[in-house]
Amino acid sequence: MKYPTWSLMFVALATIAEGQDAARPTVVLGSPELTAGVPGRGELTNEQIKSWLGNTAIHQPLDVVLPAGLALGANNISIPKENPITRAKIELGRQLFFDTRLSSSNTVSCASCHHPEDGYGRNTTFGVGVGGQKGGRNSPTSFNRILSSVQFWDGRAATLEDQAKGPIANPIEMGNTHEAAVKTLKGIEGYRLEFDKVFPGKGITIDTVAQAIATFERAIVTGPSPADYYEPLMNFEKSFGDDLKDMDTFKTEDLDSYNQYWKLKRASDAHPISPSAIRGRELFFGKANCTACHAGANFSDEKYHNIGIGMEKENPDLGRFDQTKQDKDRGAFKTPTVRNISQTGPYMHDGSLKTLTEVVEWYDKGGHPNPYLSDKMKKLNLTAQEKEDLVSYMQALQGDLPVVRTDRLPK
Repeated sequence: MKYPTWSLMFVALATIAEGQDAARPTVVLGSPELTAGVPGRGELTNEQIKSWLGNTAIHQPLDVVLPAGLALGANNISIPKENPITRAKIELGRQLFFDTRLSSSNTVSCASCHHPEDGYGRNTTFGVGVGGQKGGRNSPTSFNRILSSVQFWDGRAATLEDQAKGPIANPIEMGNTHEAAVKTLKGIEGYRLEFDKVFPGKGITIDTVAQAIATFERAIVTGPSPADYYEPLMNFEKSFGDDLKDMDTFKTEDLDSYNQYWKLKRASDAHPISPSAIRGRELFFGKANCTACHAGANFSDEKYHNIGIGMEKENPDLGRFDQTKQDKDRGAFKTPTVRNISQTGPYMHDGSLKTLTEVVEWYDKGGHPNPYLSDKMKKLNLTAQEKEDLVSYMQALQGDLPVVRTDRLPK
């Protein structure tokens, strides 16, 4: 009996080029070289920018592959045809993402609410903008956005490009105008050089600014976690349970599968998952029914649900309803990813739950009753041990994020 190759996440990316343009180079997102910045040390000079821009390879559109684990969501990759990914565009977007000069006060950047140190969210209840103003919602994570088209907790931005424009002109966030932000960038020679090369014939506009930032964000993805390394091993062991009891016979009768088992075993052992997390995995996919919403490779159905958060208030945040005006969407918010969730607290759209234990307790009680509560919310009646195990599994979904420079911006 041969192990089905389609389920071997780490065998690799034998099918990565399927359906892709053979003329385009293929890169795995998360590769350090994609987010390393313009080569050099110290202050980023215009001479360095000019030299770097002269490399034609950095302007070539790329076909992209997701890292293992996340790669199971390849069919959900969302890249607009009019905004292909290039190395130069990723770097330009990186610079803009960390540049406070996009704000009216020169104090707030995209990273102020979506910082790599905090898992591309912010460990504050609400986002904090110019003048210390606070918004009304928690900052959502900005990684794995390549698997999502519609953005924000309420889905008000149809694309990542639309999302990138919003905070610049939001009076509470960056407090600027699109016109003023563009004027500022046009006054910086390094940016003029880059935009002219990256967006020939267009230069610096609010649309090209948004396209560059969105491209950088698409390059920020989570790497494989201990849970991802364990998954194919678990499936193998379930398929070959009897065979694995006698390894000598297994090796003799099916050497390929025997070798594959040890390949998966070594990979999982190198990224160990605890017995508690293994039990939590069974709860996540079973009794706790987490996958009713946290489904797919990114552990999000990309839909909107009312789970009762904030609905006890006299004037609750109605979330998706404000966009659709449909009663079914009252108090409904987009399902966040569970990947790297241990980095991204506090939780929920209002930041009201501070720990993963509190999150599990909320679901265990079935949320806060209200007329629009999702039919997926049920009391779980978990034991104390089961609650701990669920938290352990979510912690085991922690993967590496790309190494990204936050400095070396055009002067």
